Amino acid sequence: MKKIMLFLICLQMISCHKKKLTEVVEVPLPTKEEKIEIGDPDDIKAVEGAFELLKLGFKYSALEPNIDALTMETHYAKHYLNYTNNLNTNLTGTELQNNAIEDILKKLDLNNADLRNNAGGYYNHTLYFDNLSSKSTVPQDTLASAINKDFGSFENLKNQLNTAAAQQFGSGWAWLIVDKTGSLKVCSTANQDNPLMPTQLISGIPILAIDVWEHAYYLKYLNQRQKYLDAFFNIIDWKKVGEKYEAALKK
Repeated sequence: MKKIMLFLICLQMISCHKKKLTEVVEVPLPTKEEKIEIGDPDDIKAVEGAFELLKLGFKYSALEPNIDALTMETHYAKHYLNYTNNLNTNLTGTELQNNAIEDILKKLDLNNADLRNNAGGYYNHTLYFDNLSSKSTVPQDTLASAINKDFGSFENLKNQLNTAAAQQFGSGWAWLIVDKTGSLKVCSTANQDNPLMPTQLISGIPILAIDVWEHAYYLKYLNQRQKYLDAFFNIIDWKKVGEKYEAALKK
């Protein structure tokens, strides 16, 4: 009896073992590979009007792996273009169409939602794209000295910018600005507002903008904003930020 029971147990184990080995999970494969074509930033033109798109100066793929090509194309050729086109439409035939964008923002009627969003979106994105570089750099000369004076070190500045960008609730921006005393300050704004606009908590001339709208990073980083911020510090053109700092001191 014991021999029969042992045989049956062994037979069951062999059967289960065989079943386990032959079990197959089928995963459907795509019938054909979808290829996303990435365009050329030089092909993108705004509608005729007071303002033009900033020339990107590099291909959409130039900032990889920090920012992927599809995100760059969507950000530049869709979002930035849309703000520029809308701004030109808003200004056509008005007394503001010959004004500098900075002057428009400083005298802005904040109740004019269309102008507020599109003028802000145009200015903010222009600064954002102008300060991007495919090469990692660090502050030099006058800017480096000012950072050490106002923040104690470059690492302290990075930490403050990182905190401002990470803690901005919802869509918005983090900024490095020059205030009216010539000092460097870090702040953040919601939506497409910026420190040039009236009634801001901290006012000044922006020299660096960090976009924390989801369109700036979601295709690659999903909801992991901090990973995007870590990568963003690898692609800041601190030479251009320094040039903007010195220009701001003269105003």
